[in-house]
Amino acid sequence: MTRELRNLRDAMSHFTTGVTVVTARFDEQDWGMTCNSFSTVSLEPALVLWSIRKESLSHQAFTKGAGYMVSILANTQQHLAIQFTHGTQTERFHNVSVERDSSQRARLTGAVAWFDCQLETVVPAGDHDILIGRVTDFGIHGGDSLVYTNRTFGSFKAMPKPSGQ
Repeated sequence: MTRELRNLRDAMSHFTTGVTVVTARFDEQDWGMTCNSFSTVSLEPALVLWSIRKESLSHQAFTKGAGYMVSILANTQQHLAIQFTHGTQTERFHNVSVERDSSQRARLTGAVAWFDCQLETVVPAGDHDILIGRVTDFGIHGGDSLVYTNRTFGSFKAMPKPSGQ
C-alpha cells in the first residue's frame, strides 16, 4: 500500500461507524463477515446497503445469493466483531449463538437490532461492490451498540444537550 493510500485510510478511520456482522446462506453453508459500511438507503421502500471488497472470499456468497442478514452488534459483542474478520467460515461461526428466520439466514443472538434483506441490486464501485437489499423483516432488542473509530471499538456516550433545547 502506498503512503498516500495509507494516509487516506488513516483519515477515513476517524469517521465513527456502527459495527455489524452480515450473514448469508449460500450453497447450504453459512457465510459471515464483520462490516461497518452498513447504511440505510430508503424507508419506502425499506432499503439498506453495505459494501464488500470484490476480492473477498465471501464475495460470491453475498452477490449471488438471495439476500443477507445484518446483525447490529451490542457493545458487549466486540469478540464477535473480531471473530468474523478472519479464519474459515466454520471458524467464524464456532461457538456463536444464532437464530434463524424463514429465510434461514443466521441472525446473531444478542444483537441490538437486525435486518433480513432480499438482494435487490449490486452496484460496482471501484474495488468494492455495493449491495442494496430490501428489508423483508427486522427486529429491535435494544441496548447500546458497538461503535468503531480510529481502529478502536467503543460505545457511544451522549453529550449534554446545549442550553435552550
